[in-house]
Amino acid sequence: EAHLAASGGGVVQPGQSLRLSCATSGFTFSSVPMSWVRQAPGKGLEWVSTINSDGTTYYRDFVKGRFTISRDNARGTLYLQMHNLDTEDTAVYHCATGGAPASCYRGSWCYIVKTDFGAWCQGTQVTVSS
Repeated sequence: EAHLAASGGGVVQPGQSLRLSCATSGFTFSSVPMSWVRQAPGKGLEWVSTINSDGTTYYRDFVKGRFTISRDNARGTLYLQMHNLDTEDTAVYHCATGGAPASCYRGSWCYIVKTDFGAWCQGTQVTVSS
């Protein structure tokens, strides 16, 4: 059974950085795409980024140039380095197996539901506040 556990969230000021980690077990991590998804208070799920097993990366427009997704296949761990955080980035961040719908990668309309992905972690809270 796949198990994912995210960590690294916290409270930061606008402009600061955080690095999220997602430790995994129970499946062949190196073989599957991995994604970060977030949910802000009172809002729906937002796809943030995906990294394929070959290292190809995709980002939602609002994080391009600020966030970097990466993976360490030897450790079975997914990362999200976040720079220049904004109050709009406040959300619970979840890591998940699988990728987003193709329309998200094309930068067009991107609507996701939890069942678009496979295994899902509980999430880590990121709060950006002055």
